[in-house]
Amino acid sequence: MKISFLFPGQGAQYVGMGKDLYDKYEEVRNVYDRVSNILGIDVAELTFNSDEDVLSETHNTQIAIFTMSFGILELLKKNGIEADSLAGLSLGEYTALAYADAFDFETAVKVIEIRGKIMQENVPEGNWQMAGVLGLSDEDVEKACKSVTKGFVVPANYNCPGQVVVSGDEAGIAEVSEKAKELGAKKVSIIKAKGPFHTEKLEVAAEKLKLELDKVNMGTPKKTVYKNIDSKKYTSNDRISEVLAKHVKCPVRFSGIIQNMIDEGVDTFVEIGPGKVLTSLVKRVSRDVKLLNINNVESLEQAILELKEIK
Repeated sequence: MKISFLFPGQGAQYVGMGKDLYDKYEEVRNVYDRVSNILGIDVAELTFNSDEDVLSETHNTQIAIFTMSFGILELLKKNGIEADSLAGLSLGEYTALAYADAFDFETAVKVIEIRGKIMQENVPEGNWQMAGVLGLSDEDVEKACKSVTKGFVVPANYNCPGQVVVSGDEAGIAEVSEKAKELGAKKVSIIKAKGPFHTEKLEVAAEKLKLELDKVNMGTPKKTVYKNIDSKKYTSNDRISEVLAKHVKCPVRFSGIIQNMIDEGVDTFVEIGPGKVLTSLVKRVSRDVKLLNINNVESLEQAILELKEIK
């Protein structure tokens, strides 16, 4: 059996996520305390008691999701459960790299805080949206985007076969939605977005992030970690700072990551953090794998039982 841990990104957050884990397990509280001490903010208060708008601010969201995911990782480690490979959706790649010791915990926290602030402060002016396009091939979605004559829109997330998220301005999203339907899309769902993330419009943010990441000591991951930008494994030839900077302005190729993992023999996927989005995406790639998600006490305890049994 080969196990992969998957880590969610921005958009999975909700107020109160992880509170039952925090209340029950000292290991989880310790993670929240460590992050709070590093950043000088009360991450538990932010996550459990702020309102949705505050938690959804990019710099808050990213640190809150990372903290919850890492708290769960501590509990899995305590129970002797480790992953053979790792991946994360956007922000989740930072959690994967921290778990794989590409950088230490304190560095991970500071880098995520910097990333969140840079992304939030360098969003170009505009009315930005995203849209989930269902039922078309990647190539047809790309074709629809290229045919747009008004506004800006490009693929931002290749989630799974038949599901691509596009990102752009209102005019571009409106036109591509119509063109996608003409090509046979089953559904196009508009998603509120705080910026054109994972597109060329974040070039300035990517440049600023690169300058900050170059100051950080990073090493080759000690576990297998897959990259969002090309679906391939990190190697000793990769400069992590360059990869993560490009990450901000390049589309997420999550579908390719999952297929590559399956091709490498991964047969058990464990989503760690808020929500169940990644689990549903994996299911669309293959129904012949075991899927678990951990986002509360009940799902944690069930996953530990199942993973220990099949190990």
